[in-house]
Amino acid sequence: MIKEYIREQLQSFRDVEFGKFQCRLIPNIPPESIIGVRTPVLRRMAKELAARPDIDSFLADIPHKYFEENMLHMFVICEGQDYQRCVEQIEAFLPYVDNWATCDLPSAKIMKKHTEELYPILKRWITSDAAYTIRFGINCLMRFFLEEHFEIEHLDLVSGVENPDYYVKMVVAWYFATALAKQYDVTIPYLEGHVLEEWIHKKTIQKAIESFRVTPEHKEYLRTLR
Repeated sequence: MIKEYIREQLQSFRDVEFGKFQCRLIPNIPPESIIGVRTPVLRRMAKELAARPDIDSFLADIPHKYFEENMLHMFVICEGQDYQRCVEQIEAFLPYVDNWATCDLPSAKIMKKHTEELYPILKRWITSDAAYTIRFGINCLMRFFLEEHFEIEHLDLVSGVENPDYYVKMVVAWYFATALAKQYDVTIPYLEGHVLEEWIHKKTIQKAIESFRVTPEHKEYLRTLR
């Protein structure tokens, strides 16, 4: 069965010290769920697995036992070239995403070609109650909608997120820091007006000041808004 094959492969690539490192990076999941397989290995595995005729049985077998299985699951989805199938697979998997690392993997490239259909779905994800569904939606908005597809309403959508989860608040700050780099003139009023929750406000400024994409002049002004 494909599940047994995947687990055998993962165990063969196990790096114990790397696994310990990952446990420190992702403290909210059980350490025994982390095998310790490096991301480039998982990417190579995903490319092979995506071409297998029995891959759907793996994708349907959720929740997975191991962190690396979750990573493979998302990588396999990202290999897909069918937009509708990709979205369906993501929607089926999002309720089982339990950590920031799986949530923050690069989104499927096919999604960028369907931004008009994608945006209403992102709005639904971002306004959900599930922390990692919100984070995934904001990540997609940040990747696909901060340049040619940007609208001011996106800032309102993200600033309106009210969820106490640390990883949600962090991605809101990350989004606004990135927006300051790419859409400064329309984003800066949100900082000037202290629209964001105080912790997110300060974290946004911190991340923007640390970014090489924000100009020195803008960083200097941001320091006055702390």
